[in-house]
Amino acid sequence: MTSKTQKPLAGTLVLIFAATFATLFSLGGPVLGQKASGSAAGSASPSGPGRVHPFEPSEELVYVAEFSRTLLKKVDVADFRFTAARQPSTQKVSNTGVDHDQGGVGYSLKLTGDVSSKGFFSKLFNLRFHEQIESIVEPASFTVKKTRKIDQQGKRARISETIYQNGKAFWTEHDPNNPGDTGREASATFAGRVQDVLSAIYYLRTQPLEIGKTLELTVSDSGRVYQVPVRIVEKRRMKSALGRVEALRVDPEVFGAGRMIPSEGQFSIWFTNDSRRIPVSARIKNRFGTFDITLRKVIQNPALKESLATTRSN
Repeated sequence: MTSKTQKPLAGTLVLIFAATFATLFSLGGPVLGQKASGSAAGSASPSGPGRVHPFEPSEELVYVAEFSRTLLKKVDVADFRFTAARQPSTQKVSNTGVDHDQGGVGYSLKLTGDVSSKGFFSKLFNLRFHEQIESIVEPASFTVKKTRKIDQQGKRARISETIYQNGKAFWTEHDPNNPGDTGREASATFAGRVQDVLSAIYYLRTQPLEIGKTLELTVSDSGRVYQVPVRIVEKRRMKSALGRVEALRVDPEVFGAGRMIPSEGQFSIWFTNDSRRIPVSARIKNRFGTFDITLRKVIQNPALKESLATTRSN
């Protein structure tokens, strides 16, 4: 794999849960807000001020990613760690001095994602990456207000920030290792609520998912805005770090011409079919092979280190 494959790979992994999300989708120009087809239309309604999301007041999710291709089976690729926590609404999320919490709930949600390469796979393909994403979300409407991303791929490093204000996403990026870098910037417009690659996953956890229905999300990434259909396609019982659970398979359409990843592939996430909507696994299939992302641990209120689930032996 060359360096040209590193960003799609790292970005895709982040989009899934990240990634997320991953990474979390038409290019630029005005786009529609989140909507749904069929009887699931009500699922796109904003959360009320009194709504407590399943990952509040705080939560930490730990995953491992494995890669398979021909003779390589389930080789460790990356570690994932995602957290959600409340922060006071008086904290400003941009240097404009504007308080972006407009939901009247008294706090914002801070979502963080951390993905790093590991193990034999990283050495074999000389593929090393570390990506961190921080999203500030207004909890009542569940729309993202700020995204900050640190992307390291080998010796390459980029830091980017997106501010969402008045129907526009303003994106800037610079190389922290190059003092002479003047940076890059871009902007895109959107209508209604918008997500980034991380908050999109958490947004789906707030929705009453129904088999056969399709949600449509507006997702911003790297100065562009994408429309992403999300289909709920299957329900089954599966083994997980939480024990045997009933799970729903959700397929975000992020691969293809005009989409976030302009190549062929498939992306699926399995959420528990209960009020928690915990993502227990995900799978990416593309021309490089198959990537399986599996939940290893859930920690509710991480500061208290109260573990709700640990990996169970096969």
